Parts: sequence; structure tokens; C-alpha cells
Amino acid sequence: MRHGGQILVEQLRRFGVERVFSVPGESFLAVLDGLHESGIANVVCRHEGGAAMMAEAAGKLGQGPGVCFVTRGPGACNASSGIHVARQDSTPMVLFVGQIARGDRDREAFQEVDYRAMFGGLAKWVAEVDDTARLPEYVARAFRVARSGRPGPVVLALPENVLSGTAEVADAASFPARAAPDLGGAARAAMDHIAGCARTLVVVGGPHWSETAARDLARFAETQGLPVACGFRRQDYMDNRHPHYAGDLNVGVNPKLAQRMREADGLLVLGSRLGDIETKGYSLLDPAGHGKVLVHVHADPDEPGRVYAPDLAVTAEAPDFVAALADQPAMGGDRDGWRAAARADYEAWLTPKESPGAVRLEEVIGWLSEHLPEEAILTNGAGNYAAWLHRYFVYKRHGTQLAPTSGSMGYGFPAAVSAALAHPGRRVVCLAGDGCFQMTLNEMSTAVQHGAAPVVVVANNGQYGTIRMHQERQYPGRVSGTALANPDFAALARAYGGHGERVERTEDFPAAFERATAAGTVAVIELVLDPEALSPSATLSELRAQGG
Repeated sequence: MRHGGQILVEQLRRFGVERVFSVPGESFLAVLDGLHESGIANVVCRHEGGAAMMAEAAGKLGQGPGVCFVTRGPGACNASSGIHVARQDSTPMVLFVGQIARGDRDREAFQEVDYRAMFGGLAKWVAEVDDTARLPEYVARAFRVARSGRPGPVVLALPENVLSGTAEVADAASFPARAAPDLGGAARAAMDHIAGCARTLVVVGGPHWSETAARDLARFAETQGLPVACGFRRQDYMDNRHPHYAGDLNVGVNPKLAQRMREADGLLVLGSRLGDIETKGYSLLDPAGHGKVLVHVHADPDEPGRVYAPDLAVTAEAPDFVAALADQPAMGGDRDGWRAAARADYEAWLTPKESPGAVRLEEVIGWLSEHLPEEAILTNGAGNYAAWLHRYFVYKRHGTQLAPTSGSMGYGFPAAVSAALAHPGRRVVCLAGDGCFQMTLNEMSTAVQHGAAPVVVVANNGQYGTIRMHQERQYPGRVSGTALANPDFAALARAYGGHGERVERTEDFPAAFERATAAGTVAVIELVLDPEALSPSATLSELRAQGG
């Protein structure tokens, strides 16, 4: 006989879970007891939003579904931001939520929430366990659903008397072996569809990617002479130094890459949903009729055709299909001019436009790109500051970019803590805006407690830069609700027990970064930016002049 917490934790252990993220609550005390001496690390966080984002980052790093425990009511509400990231980023994740005792349901008991209703539109599957003996069944199904097809988050509600109750039950079996489909025929069909196209663009994105897939993609692009564009915040899916890499389809997309997508007569989409950001608000491709040969490969059979009608839809995980494509013979035809022009456009886009002020973010990013080890992990949340990172940092290896395609502020720092714990031997750097960092900087306490040592580079321009940019375009000169009063970030880092520095000149950054990495603890480098430096393409004054 075991209590429910022990049954659940043993199931996690059998599924290979090495680390969970949590904020403790009385609703799942039995789980905390089960984790005691289990060998599974419990990273205790300061806010459920941070815990959920750390778990999502763990899932994104390819360690299996990220696992998070939060308490009922407010805890679950706080964690919903991480569930949204996992949903839009197609990341496998399981959120366990403590719940009121079964006998008190439908009385609006203390912190009672209907989690099926609350998370129904956010998660792939939401369920509540009503029987202690069925915990292995539910946990096993949660892990399978989180990983299958298009991966995503699953939420399991755990009534406290189910967890404290006892049962004699066998543990569920581990994941079944998956038979690899024969994708050779589908790969040949895909090549037949684009063989007659003179201007094919390959677009890659979505989940499941790996370092092997990145190599296969490069081999395929070389054989067929095709340019490759990565989806939003999927820049590490191909070595950016490769002559067939053409850039990324992000919020501040290279205008020439956007035009190239318009002019393409063939699109080979591998893993990406081809969503709002990649298509610039659905303007680069008309959902009513795009006039291109479209081959769409996705793990979810319902995704191709949901927005854009494909000529060929293939249900497969992108890495498996890329491996099959890499084995196809060259389709013939001269596409090198198209490929070379795409590469030249990308290289020209890397040429920095000088920002105003004594600290120039483009030079900081350029220095990091040149000096960080190839396997260093870069994280960020949302904000205009990230546009400098996406434009000027050259990603060399898969698994080095952690960023939310959902556009969630506050994500970068929890993701950096998670990455530093998962890979203590690798350099982890978080780029954060002053507004973005303040949403989750309390997790510095978590980093210090658990020995995570990421370096945070805070771009401080005293405002919510993205919103200010839109504000100046639409209501020039009428500043409202976008100014920030900030703390001394360096002093705050030191107060948490970390290392902190303030940089007011670009030339002082390299030495500050070296000291930060040598500190051996969480470190913050605050960059004092000129508020005029609003985006890589335009200053505040330029945007104001264009507005109205």
C-alpha cells in the first residue's frame, strides 16, 4: 500500500523525470512527501508563473515533458501564463494542480476552481483524478498526450484526498516503442511537387527538432540548392553561418526576406504551423488563395489546410521527414541564383545600424555572438530589445535558443534558470528588457538557492519599448502608460546574493561580462540605454515623425 503522492512520484521516476518545478501548497503535501528521498530534484520557485515557465523551458530543451506542481486556485491562475507558452510553442509539459477534496466540490470551497473549464482552451487535455488507484493510468496518459502529435501542455487536477488516500496498484508501463513510418515515398512526392518551381523557399519550425535534424536539413538544402528560412524564435534549427541559411521570419522580419516569401513560387514548410508571425499577419500569404505550390509537413494531421490549402499535406514529425528528404537525389535545375541572393540579403541584414547613446545594443549582441561558446544557450522574453538579439546574434548550434513564440514577457529569466540547472557546464545568457525582467526577477532567489548561474543582460531604456513604439506610430508625442520607474538592477542582484554590475559605455561591457561569468552565481549586467534607441530600425524621434 502506498499513498497517492508516492504512487504519482514513482510514476514520474519511471518515466525518467529528473527534476520538477514547484511552488508548495497544502493541497499536494502528499506529493512533497513522495518527492522526499525520491531522487527527483524539486526546484522550489517564488511564483507559479516562473515555475511553469521553467518547466516549459525544460520541455523545450528536449528532456521529455517539463513537470510543474502548483497549488489550487491562485497557484493555478498564476501558472496559466506558462501553459499558454507551452501551447503556442508546442512544448510537451505536464502541470499538476492540487485540488479541493472530492466531497467538497460544487460548494465554492476554499480556492475551488473547475480546471476543465479554466484550462480547456489552453491545454491539450485537462482531467481530474477521482481514484487513487488510477493515478498511474492518468499520469501515463498525460505524458503520452503531452508528447504525441503536436506536443503541448496537459493539466491534471489532484484532489487532496486522492493524493493522501492509499491504494495497492501496479505502476503503468513506460512509453511504447514507436514504429518509424516509411517516409521515402512521401519525400519523393514532396520533391515532385516542387521540382517545377524556380523559386522554392524552405520554412522550418515547430517542435521535435534536434541536432541531427539540423545536420540533415543542411544536407538537404545543399543537395537541392534551396534557401532555408527559420520560423519565429527557431533560429537555432540551422547553423546561421551556412550558405543556404536565409534568415528568420520574425516580428521585425528582414523586408527582403518578406518580399522573397511573397515572390516564392514554391514553399516547403517543415514542422511550422505557418502562423501569424511567420506570415506577417497573414499578409505574405493570402489564406484565400496564395498561388504557390505548398507542401506542408506537420505532426498534427489537422494543421495543414487549417489556414492555407496545401498541394501536399504530410503527417510526420519534421526531423523524420527531413531525414527522408536528405536522402533524395538532386531534382535538377539551376536555383543557385535564388539561393545566393537570399543569403546575400541575410548577410546585408547583419550589418548593424548604429543606435543612439553611449551603450549600443547592436555592438553588445555582436560581441556576444563572436565570443560566446557555440553551445552557449541564449534566452529572452518579449520586447523590442529582443529584436537586436534576433537580428544580430548568429546561432551556430541547435538547442541554443530558448524564447517564447507566444510573445510572453518574463519568460527569459525563468528559462535561463531552467537551462542553467539542466546544463551546468554550459554558458547560459538571458537578454531581458527592464520591463520583461521585472516580471520574474524574484526567481533570482530560486537561482541562488539551487545553484543556477545564468548571466542576465538587462536592456534598460526606462519604458515598455514595444508598446511605446506602437504608441508613437499611432499617437505621436502622447506618452501614456509606457514609462517605467526601475530599481538599481545591479544592486538588486547583489541583494539576492548574486553578482551585479552597471554598464554605461559599450566598451565597458566585455570586461563586465567576464567578471559576471567568473562570479559563479547568478549575475546581472544592467545596460543603461538611451530611450531614443527604441528598435534596431528606427529611433523614437524617427517613429514619432512617421506617426499620426
